[in-house]
Amino acid sequence: MIYLDYSATTKVNDEVLDTFIKCSKKFIGNPNSLHLLGVESKKIIELATKQIASLLNVNENEIIYTSGASESNNMAIKGICEKYKNRGNHIITTKLEHSSVSMPINYLKELGYTVDYVKLDKNGQVDLENLQELITDKTILVSVCAVNSEVGILQPIEEIGNIVSNYKKCFFHCDVTQAIGKIDIDLCKVDLASFSAHKFYGIKGIGCLIKKEKIDIIPLIHGGKSTSIYRSGTPALPLIVSLSKALRLSYENITQKEKYVHKLNKYLKEKLDKYDKVRINSNDKSIPHILNISIIGVKPETMLHALEKYNIYISTKSACSSSNAKSEAVYEVTKNEQSAKSSIRISLSHLTTINELDEFIKYFDVCYNELTFLK
Repeated sequence: MIYLDYSATTKVNDEVLDTFIKCSKKFIGNPNSLHLLGVESKKIIELATKQIASLLNVNENEIIYTSGASESNNMAIKGICEKYKNRGNHIITTKLEHSSVSMPINYLKELGYTVDYVKLDKNGQVDLENLQELITDKTILVSVCAVNSEVGILQPIEEIGNIVSNYKKCFFHCDVTQAIGKIDIDLCKVDLASFSAHKFYGIKGIGCLIKKEKIDIIPLIHGGKSTSIYRSGTPALPLIVSLSKALRLSYENITQKEKYVHKLNKYLKEKLDKYDKVRINSNDKSIPHILNISIIGVKPETMLHALEKYNIYISTKSACSSSNAKSEAVYEVTKNEQSAKSSIRISLSHLTTINELDEFIKYFDVCYNELTFLK
């Protein structure tokens, strides 16, 4: 099997899975219980939280455990807007957001909130001048992802944060799901940040919302003691500890891993550039882990299933996106309708090998020639 869909999800690291199993068996007490088993469980969670805080350079009380980035995004967006609705009803975002950001914002539009989509420059990055122009005294939230999940565009998070910080009534939320564990990212200018463990070789079903101390939100879930007043429910100790382990492992040699993926990305681009009908949609502002291409005239799902026959796995759009024919993200970056209708995503990892890419190209060539010949 050749797996090239790491941006959708990753295989659980064996060490992480081992940690999950050990914690499940050893620490059976409810962390909220007053007896010794509960106290021991609570201490283990506190140690895991301390490690996560250290790795991300945030405070321990700023970490809220969730079921994943989708819940974190919903909690951040709805929680801020509900808490600070007396300040204003204006939201700013982009057309590059994951559906777990865009859909809650669409929901809030139905409740009377107004939304502006900031312009993007020629590279697909936020136009900082336009962002400055859009912010008013009614703006309470700016939500921009760190890395787009389809094309891989890396946004200037620090610069966006600097602009938003000049407006005391406004908060900056960033979905960092496609960045954490792949590149070194600084959250100091971000008010709220969301991510999932399964994107960096952790277990599905656990994620975080980083919410800075100065900020308050209305919870999505009420009732029941937990690790935070902002998210009720019995703390999922094995998942929390395994998240901490996965995060620590992902940060080991992160710079070297990124450089290696850069080499893979460059190698693959050079191979794909030779095909007349291939258009490369990712650009110099994209992280190397995501390479989005279009095969003009070939439906994305047709190529996906053609490669699948050879046990090769890629993606069309984000795994959580709707089944609309056109990729909005690709269109926003390329402004090309054909490219947006025929895009596929190849996502790489430090676990990917050159031999795997050679095998991919071998069968890509077969599928390409068959499908373009039919046209």
